[in-house]
Amino acid sequence: MSTKKEKIGSIYYDKKDKKWKCTYYILDKESMTEKRKYKSFPTEQEAKDFLTSIQYQKGNELFIKNNGIPLNQLMREIAEKKLDLNLIGERTYTRLLGTINTIEKASISKKNINEITSNEIQAYLNTLKNYSNSTIKKIKEQFTQAFNESINKGYIIHNPMNDVIRPKSNKKNRTVRALEVEEQQKLTNYLMSTSITNEPYKVIYLIEMYLGLRIGETLALRSTDINLQKNLISVDKTLTTDKNHKIIMKYLPKTYGGIRQVPIPSFIRNEIISQMILAKNNKDNQLFLDQKGNYVRPNSANRKLKELLEKMGITGITSHSLRHTYGTRCIEAGMRAVALQRLMGHTDVAITLNTYTSVFNKYKEAELQKVNDYYINNEIINVDNLLNENSNLLSNTQEKER
Repeated sequence: MSTKKEKIGSIYYDKKDKKWKCTYYILDKESMTEKRKYKSFPTEQEAKDFLTSIQYQKGNELFIKNNGIPLNQLMREIAEKKLDLNLIGERTYTRLLGTINTIEKASISKKNINEITSNEIQAYLNTLKNYSNSTIKKIKEQFTQAFNESINKGYIIHNPMNDVIRPKSNKKNRTVRALEVEEQQKLTNYLMSTSITNEPYKVIYLIEMYLGLRIGETLALRSTDINLQKNLISVDKTLTTDKNHKIIMKYLPKTYGGIRQVPIPSFIRNEIISQMILAKNNKDNQLFLDQKGNYVRPNSANRKLKELLEKMGITGITSHSLRHTYGTRCIEAGMRAVALQRLMGHTDVAITLNTYTSVFNKYKEAELQKVNDYYINNEIINVDNLLNENSNLLSNTQEKER
């Protein structure tokens, strides 16, 4: 049985147009025959490179299925590959699909990757200015990954993303607000004076606010994670969602900065012990379960917190704000960034510095004063001479003003 030989294509110089031409073939799905197409290039090498890239694309299943490699399908393929390789978790995978869904609202997402220009990408990104900076950044990252993959696989020769600039959003960056000291006092006094029966999530909020755990890390805690003798809580897992939005337990990888031990403040130790006693019959020694014996959903804890705070007249606070409050108070107390990084479970100290930039800046002047005092106390600077110079400078200034 003979098989029909695939047409490869060719390049030639068109003397009339004074350009190099590439002929190549694309399968027409209706007639199931290969149709010849043309594309012009200023140089012979560019024409050769294009023909080579077409052959590379034809070896991809996406090309065979779609008669080309649509941008959105390539984005989905990359996300799927990352999930299969455990480079991302199911929750991150779901978020990536949400970003791709947003991109798919635009016609550019259905175009084949070798047909998309820098100007088209830039024009599309420019339409996103009413989205947040975070969303714009995530969308651009998807484009960058897709075209980097295309370059690496040989699907395209030139990367159109090289000339693309991420636009700035019209919206202000949304920041996580920490509780003010008076607000924290108000919330703490209430939680410490009420019972777990009356406020089932009280210990969850106290752990977030005074140990700095993420909501998923807090809800994943088991009684076996708490060492009362050493007064430490071990953090090595988190509650997250899979691609079907089901709540699952996930152990943190050993290289992840989130794995840590956090000291228990003495003033909430008894509250944690009370929670352990209530949870002694819970499945898998889970510290927190809902009334049906299932994992507590982070959204449920967050919703209850908002309802509680609204009654107190406190707004703009989420469960993540409680963790942010912990970080803020640590800095205000004089804790160094590297120590806070470990307690917060940040993978890099740069994350800590960037997250709490405004708080660190608030205490910048006080820290600089320590340096100035050091200069003076160690007689690096002669105070008497400095005072005389300042006095003379002031006198000269006043004389000129007269």
